[in-house]
Amino acid sequence: MISASTIRSTVAAILLLAAAMPAEAHVGIGTASSFAAGFTHPLSGLDHMTVMIAVGLWAALKGGKAIWAWPFAFLGVMLVGGALGMLHVPVPFVEPGILASVVALGLLVALAVDLPVSAGVAIIGVFALFHGHAHGTEVPENAGGLEYMAGFAAATALLHGLGIAAGLGLGLRFRSMARAAGAACAAVGVGLAFGVL
Repeated sequence: MISASTIRSTVAAILLLAAAMPAEAHVGIGTASSFAAGFTHPLSGLDHMTVMIAVGLWAALKGGKAIWAWPFAFLGVMLVGGALGMLHVPVPFVEPGILASVVALGLLVALAVDLPVSAGVAIIGVFALFHGHAHGTEVPENAGGLEYMAGFAAATALLHGLGIAAGLGLGLRFRSMARAAGAACAAVGVGLAFGVL
């Protein structure tokens, strides 16, 4: 059995490592022409990593149908947003929406907000639309946009899975650690909003 101090040290190390990574959510940063580029993109930005892990953590805290419904909602609506971005369909407030998602989902985890599954799907879906749209607009018209979005979706699913595994692995005994990770996510969002991170 792993000791509580080992788990706390590991979580702290992961959060410090994540905090050292640059946020690259903004349209036009990086390349968007292959599966590999799509797969690595969510792993290169602090905002993406925190939101996607937070979705998994929140789903694990809720339990039941939320464990699969919330991550699938994010993935599905993110791909719709990506398609809208690739088609140059304007969506207002994309960047503020992305930053709001980091803070809001972090707070939902930190406060262990217990909403109906359908309400969680709606909240997650709105934020997923912003994330997907931002990345769909990055795909050049002559590039393999479908490959890029497939890679992006695969990495997103992986990060959701990590959040779920962490939330379930911590269990009821260490629920406060999952909530602390949510608070860290919200703090990252505030830091990004004010240009500190």
